[in-house]
This record gives sequence, C-alpha cells and structure tokens, in this order.
Amino acid sequence: MEQFIEVPGGRLFATSDGEGLPIVLVHAAIADHRAWDAMVPGLVAAGFRVARYDYRAYGQSTTEDVEYSNRADLIAVLDALGIDRAALVGNSRGGLIAFDTAVEFPDRVVAAIGVGASLSGYDGSPTPQELVIFERAARVMAAATPDLDAIADLSVSLWVDGPGQSPDRVDPAIREAVRAMCRPLGASDRVTGRPIPLEPRAAQRLADLRCPVLAVAGELDVSDVVQTAHYLEENAPNGRAVVWPDVAHMIGMEAPARLNALIVDFLAPFRPW
Repeated sequence: MEQFIEVPGGRLFATSDGEGLPIVLVHAAIADHRAWDAMVPGLVAAGFRVARYDYRAYGQSTTEDVEYSNRADLIAVLDALGIDRAALVGNSRGGLIAFDTAVEFPDRVVAAIGVGASLSGYDGSPTPQELVIFERAARVMAAATPDLDAIADLSVSLWVDGPGQSPDRVDPAIREAVRAMCRPLGASDRVTGRPIPLEPRAAQRLADLRCPVLAVAGELDVSDVVQTAHYLEENAPNGRAVVWPDVAHMIGMEAPARLNALIVDFLAPFRPW
C-alpha cells in the first residue's frame, strides 16, 4: 500500500507491507525509503507490518520552506496508517529521528533501534583520517555550483564503503543504488525546510526513554557511530549495543538477513504489543 500524507507545509510519501505488529523503518540522510527494500520481505515473513516513508525533501516527499518537526511528521505517518504503537528502526539520521521521537512521544514507541545511528546532542571523536575526509567533503559541498556527481561519489565512498575502505568491498549494485538516491539531494534548488530540533537533545534526556534501545554499528563505519552505540548502551535505561566487524554505515543494504534476524530476536520479548 502506498499513499501520500499531508502534513503542515509538506507532503510525505509512505508505504506499508504485510500484516501484524508494526515496524517503521526510517532511512538515512543519503537515501530514501528504498534503502530498506532488501529487508522488507524478511520482516513481513517474520509476522510484521513494515511501514516506510520518505522524510521531507527526500524521495517522493516534499516540503515548503517552513519550520517543521521530524518527530511530529513520524507521528503523522503512524496516525495516517492507523498505527497506535510501533517499533522504530532508523538508519543514520533516521536513528536520530527514532530516538528523538521515543523521547518526545514515549506512548507511541515500543522500541527504538538505531542502525549506524546518530543521537541528537552527542558528538563523538573523529579520527585524523576522518577529519581529512570531512574537510574534503565540506569543500565539495560549499562549491558555488554543486557538482552532484562529486557529492554522490564522496557520499558513497564514506558511507557505503566506509572510511579508507576499498570501493570493491561492497556489492556494486548497492553502491549504485545509494548513489542514485543520493545524487538529487545536492541540487541547489532543492527545498529542504527547517527542521526544529528536539530541546533538550536526546543525549541529555536518555533517562526519559521508557522503551528498550538497540544500537547496531559497524566497525568499518565512521568512529563516532560506534561511539554513539556504546554511549546508548551505557546511558539508556534499557540499552544494548551490537557492533559488527565487517560492515559500514548502510547495514540494512549490506547485511539485510543478519540485521532482520537481530531485530526479530530483539523484539521477541515485547510481542505482542
């Protein structure tokens, strides 16, 4: 099932597959809802209803130049799909949105699972090698005329391959899929709106989390992602970190069956909800 959901100053594209307990998958900031394609069949087969959406200015979703809340948008998706409470699975910025939403709307979130996730209000310590990569990326992004191919190539190298990793490490089809989703995001005429951050940030409010938290990270990812996973395990009331040695940032694309198995196992004690 596919539909568009009207939100103040914007329009969100959402899709839902399967029957059963609801899981909402929230994509990374270099992709859109299609980044979860490989995971959906396995989660549906495990008895879940799998909802996905493009957040504003990504994929098929649009926004006007307005202030908005990513948390409120996620709740609007739940409401439009008739979902009272859901498990949230977020990749990268999608993880940040999932954790923020769990803090602000605790009654709507059964569990929050971050996959290569960031956490609002928490900054890790990048390595010297990563700082060089980030500085190069900033220069490309700051160009007067955006080079969409260069931006996409840098994003794939950093987030799909992993810092310093060979471009042959990941299936070429995954690299090209992310590149295709990422490339339009650098357009100079893209209207992104102005997200309203959670205040205080989630890192300072982890004690408010009522739901269990799972943070999945790859050792081939940027170092602050692994640091974030450990921070959540150490500071969330019911937090757990899992770090895999052989994956980078887009774990749902690299290792969908393995990630599905971990999610199903993690959620088993809370079924049904």
